[in-house]
Amino acid sequence: MYSGLTERLGILVKDELLELALTHRSFSYEAGGIPTNERLEFLGDSVLGLVVTDELYKQFPNLDESRLSPLRSGVVNMRALAQIARDLKLGEHLRIGKGEEATNGRDKNSILADSLEALVGAIYIQHGYANTAQIVLEWIKPALTLASGMGASLDSKTALQELTSDLNLSTPEYEITESGPDHDKSFIATVNIGSEKFPSGDGKSKREAEQAAAKLAYDLLSSRSKKK
Repeated sequence: MYSGLTERLGILVKDELLELALTHRSFSYEAGGIPTNERLEFLGDSVLGLVVTDELYKQFPNLDESRLSPLRSGVVNMRALAQIARDLKLGEHLRIGKGEEATNGRDKNSILADSLEALVGAIYIQHGYANTAQIVLEWIKPALTLASGMGASLDSKTALQELTSDLNLSTPEYEITESGPDHDKSFIATVNIGSEKFPSGDGKSKREAEQAAAKLAYDLLSSRSKKK
């Protein structure tokens, strides 16, 4: 049933665990209240955070908490996790309700990111920490490589501010909008540099959204500067 997914994961996970990890609350509601992936998501979020924190602690021994914390947020923000889920084609296997199906729920960043965290929880339950860490580190390797290449600043907002200064541009300014109920808010941040508005970034917190938006602006400005 999930052979294609386990092949992409590179590790076998029991079908019943995968099914639970992929069951969104919208599907549960329509199916009469069957268990959802939210408990696994809660567990996976903690495991994921520990794996990433441990790796950053080892990779960047000279950074203090004020630098490590935003760097961690940049590596495991909602957009980054959703992209990993897309690479794994997780959306094809999600169990979502008809309402979410009708509104492209299989490709929503929030649903994909939460499901990936639940998947981490499932892998952890069956295979333990060491094997889970190995899988997670393979997923986040590109993000860690990017972070290393950003130099001393590391987090995207600081990197963008330093880049705009080097390019004699205006200081970045952020516009924030929020949506959703209090227990499940989403935030969208847009970066303005002078009169130019850059693509928006999203996240589960204001800081996460700002980091995502800053990274998009940083990548665009870096690409432009290299072409000159």
